[in-house]
Amino acid sequence: MKRLFLLVFILSISTACQDSSDNNPTENISVAESEATPELLPLVEGKTIKNIIFLIGDGTGIAQLTSGQYATVGSDGLLHVQTMPVTGIVKTHSSDNLITDSASGATAYSCGLKTYNGAIGVNPDKTPCKTILELAEEKGLSTGLVSTSSITHATPASFAAHVESRSMEDEIAAQFLNSGVEVLLGGGVEYFSSEDRSDSRDLISEFSDKGYQVLLNADDLNNSTSDKLLGLFASDGLERAEGEPSTAAMTSKALEILNKNEKGFFLMVEGSQIDWGGHGNSADYVINEVQDFDAAVKAALDFAQEDGETLVVVTADHETGGMTLQRQTADGDSLEIYWTTGYHTGTPVPLMAYGPNATEFMGWRDNTYVGKKLAELLQVGNLPILLEN
Repeated sequence: MKRLFLLVFILSISTACQDSSDNNPTENISVAESEATPELLPLVEGKTIKNIIFLIGDGTGIAQLTSGQYATVGSDGLLHVQTMPVTGIVKTHSSDNLITDSASGATAYSCGLKTYNGAIGVNPDKTPCKTILELAEEKGLSTGLVSTSSITHATPASFAAHVESRSMEDEIAAQFLNSGVEVLLGGGVEYFSSEDRSDSRDLISEFSDKGYQVLLNADDLNNSTSDKLLGLFASDGLERAEGEPSTAAMTSKALEILNKNEKGFFLMVEGSQIDWGGHGNSADYVINEVQDFDAAVKAALDFAQEDGETLVVVTADHETGGMTLQRQTADGDSLEIYWTTGYHTGTPVPLMAYGPNATEFMGWRDNTYVGKKLAELLQVGNLPILLEN
């Protein structure tokens, strides 16, 4: 009997000592043939900032970027975002939770303050806070929001709306009408259409009456001529269907329009669905979205290099999925991906910067620092600023 107990004890210890990741979701990704390592972009010295392009890869941690790299350019190549010369780390906790959501994470960037999960442009007491986009509009700059989710989703909403809950997308769409934002490109027809809104309000017609050209597909985007654009390319989030524009195409069109303002501009671009791939523990989904997002980063960097007065900052609101690059397969052609959760994690996220004063973002920074520093460098005001209800 003692020998039986001893055997059971040994087996239990052996099982407990096995790699815990064996119980986690796994999948393999193909590793591309390696390209040559490109040079990093140079630092830009001694110039003032006229424009800021702020790109948020929702749910994007280092593993998401690296898996995109391996699948696209191999072990020695670099994505466009990886060629940016300045790198930092961003802490992401919210006011009420060490694990943030996109609403509080984006509000930290837009308002420069901590708030509770689910909050859109309000502080923990639900008092509205002025955003960098609103400050830019007040100074006469042009502004734009681009997203692969509905344009009323948590991240873009946090830059141009103030509501107690991210779920209030009908109200967010209504607030956009008076926000002054010149370019709104993403999904979300259902939040603007009288047929889908709970109040039957026809916001599409109201935007048109305010001088916005309403765009419903990629051809509309390519052929648009107005200086005010409302692009609604899907009922909710973009579906990567035929006729929908890429994030790079939306970014390029936004830059074309906003750059007409001699005073400058602020543009926020979100790669929303990297996060969705993380929630679904789908490496293929994540990689496809990272590739799409990186093409938008390239569009931003190409513009900034030619312009010389544009700061480009790329970061995330949080990491999603606890993505891990776990093992290379025996043949060397694939990499095993492991996931630890289907939700967000508290892992700090990378930040990359290029352009004038990019070195301000080196080191470990709180997400509120990023928002405050962007407003300071664009010379539109000092965040945070609370508004009267």
